Amino acid sequence: MTRMATITAQIRTDQRILDAALRSFGTRGFDATSLDDLGHELGLAKQTILYWFPSKQVLLDAAVARGAAELSDALDRALERSAGEPDRVEVVMRAAFRFAVRRPELLGLVREVSRLGEGRAADLRSRLGPLVGRAQAALAREMEAGTVRRADPAHVLLFTYSMVIGVATDLEAQRALGIGVSMASVARLRRELLAFLRAALSPIGAPAPSRVTFERESN
Repeated sequence: MTRMATITAQIRTDQRILDAALRSFGTRGFDATSLDDLGHELGLAKQTILYWFPSKQVLLDAAVARGAAELSDALDRALERSAGEPDRVEVVMRAAFRFAVRRPELLGLVREVSRLGEGRAADLRSRLGPLVGRAQAALAREMEAGTVRRADPAHVLLFTYSMVIGVATDLEAQRALGIGVSMASVARLRRELLAFLRAALSPIGAPAPSRVTFERESN
């Protein structure tokens, strides 16, 4: 194997470990994730994982850094694409919904890190702080322009985030309500959610947005 091929293989091993750890931390949780299980899943010896990440805590820190960067990049691209759009908030909400559907483990990681204590949560907040600040500033500008009803931007961001993420990722709640879990039902959920949020965020006295029909789908 050439030196370049060896370096490439090492990089791939590093990223494979990190990808598997992020999925496990975000779905099973930190405590339920063991390096032995990760090694078995990846076909690697535990010592190989420890070569790249000296402890499970170091691996968690790397997963948090990766997850925060990926989330920030996705929403930053949405904010850039929406510049000049007449309904910028909706463009960003669509991007957030798509991200939550495609990468639910990253949102699970955010919840898991918050559960692990103030130290880990503070680290995550510091990584996501610039993104949150840009999102709040964007909302404030829309409020000044009269396209979004005036309120505390931090509260609006929290409510919107919670609703979008909950609808996109809580599959058990969907099943309990008789909503089938499929690509078609996800598309209908997104349309209905955006119509609901559009109505909630519309300035007081603005015309009501057109109604979107939501058809329930049984399992």
